[in-house]
Amino acid sequence: MEKPTSVDMETKLALSEDDNVVEKGQRAVDGLDGKPVERTAAEKALVWKQDLRIVPLCAAIYLLCYLDRSNIGNAKTLNSSTHNDLLSTTHMTNYQYIIALMVFLVAYAIFEVPSNYFLKKLSPSKWISFLMFSWGVVTIGLGGAQNFASVTAIRFILGMFEAGLFPGLVYYLTFWYKTDERSIRVAFILASATLAGAFGGAIAYGVGHMNLTHGLPAWRWLFILEGIPSCISSIFVFFFLPDYPETVKWLDHAEKELAVNRLEFEASHGHDESLTWEQAKETLMDWRLYAHYAVYFGISVPFSSLSLFTPSITAGLGYHDLLAQLMTVPPYAVAYVVTLAASYSADHFNARGLHSAVMATVGAAGFLASAVLPPKAYHSRYGCLIVAASGAFSCIPPLLGWLSSNLHTTGAVGLAIAINISIGAPGQIAGVWIYKANEAAKGYPTGHWTNAGLLFFVAVGCVGLRIYYGWKNVRMIKNGEVGRDGKVRRLFRY
Repeated sequence: MEKPTSVDMETKLALSEDDNVVEKGQRAVDGLDGKPVERTAAEKALVWKQDLRIVPLCAAIYLLCYLDRSNIGNAKTLNSSTHNDLLSTTHMTNYQYIIALMVFLVAYAIFEVPSNYFLKKLSPSKWISFLMFSWGVVTIGLGGAQNFASVTAIRFILGMFEAGLFPGLVYYLTFWYKTDERSIRVAFILASATLAGAFGGAIAYGVGHMNLTHGLPAWRWLFILEGIPSCISSIFVFFFLPDYPETVKWLDHAEKELAVNRLEFEASHGHDESLTWEQAKETLMDWRLYAHYAVYFGISVPFSSLSLFTPSITAGLGYHDLLAQLMTVPPYAVAYVVTLAASYSADHFNARGLHSAVMATVGAAGFLASAVLPPKAYHSRYGCLIVAASGAFSCIPPLLGWLSSNLHTTGAVGLAIAINISIGAPGQIAGVWIYKANEAAKGYPTGHWTNAGLLFFVAVGCVGLRIYYGWKNVRMIKNGEVGRDGKVRRLFRY
């Protein structure tokens, strides 16, 4: 009996929408047993070999990026009781602080799309190491900022260099992994942001005790000490980040052939040409992608607000100064575990959309409870913060894996991922405005209500897309469009 292929399996997964179609499709396409295709021992060994060289390195890169991005939130409250915090030293107002956060995100929106083009044009190792060294230098420079103008200008430059990393890493994974392997690996990378949030709070707590060492406020030491590792690590990334399966030296000929063949129909390829105008036009005119973009916009607001305001939120829960830094650790630590578990399950059950919908609903419930609880119900609202962070962070990796699994050319993958995350930037800009300093005593109701509403929107959007893709797949199978005339017509993934 001929062994089912991975393309056959995509067909099987779509058939659950209609019992008659299931029976017909499984007989015609899947094989008699209709069970998922087991990977061979050689393929499992190959994927594990790739994982060891790619995933930990990418996660470490993003952890350093996220530390250098979000440490301004720690700097804002660090040693505020002695007026040695960022705002007091630079004579900035809360409004000016928010402007400084916003310009960073403006740079994000501008530079994400061109960055993915250069990643493919120059090679991932060269481009990512360049970005990493650059944002490290800029972060160190932020430690020398003297006023609102210099903080704002440096934050814009930081956004320019950091913009390309996350869409670049998501794009990069498509050169190495099949669609049902990506969400968990995106999760390991994105979850390093939650680790960075946990480490960031702990590091800020420690650095806070360096206040006025050599005459420098602790927040300046925070930027300097967290920028140096990025600069040093960029050298390591240049030499050790593998570019493409076809070009690495640590795979033998048989492994390279297997790596290329298994990704023939569902990944980006190093030998493919860079983005063409025809691919760009087709991607820009594919309306279903804009539904993905809208959903990602919705999740970007809570992601941004949690990233930048968790120290302020914990301070509003009755924790002050250095203790407020330390109490940011548990929400991020729990979110790390939940993100990995949800992403593994999403890939395992081919249900990325529904997992994102469920986790978005969990996050919305956390924010909703925070909004309606009395401002002084500190312990209850702290528990809600943990639930909200876990739900908001954990629905992002399946969303990105879902988008990339439903794109079919190397150029389209790079462009759509960059557009998706770039459209999220306005959402992140909105996120910097919703936690208002004058609402701290009220428990930040505007921020919590806004995040709850947008996460419910994300849940509804995910369910809608899942229904649409199921309907399209059933139609293609009924019309005999899958595998017709020897041609591969890919079904949509869920």
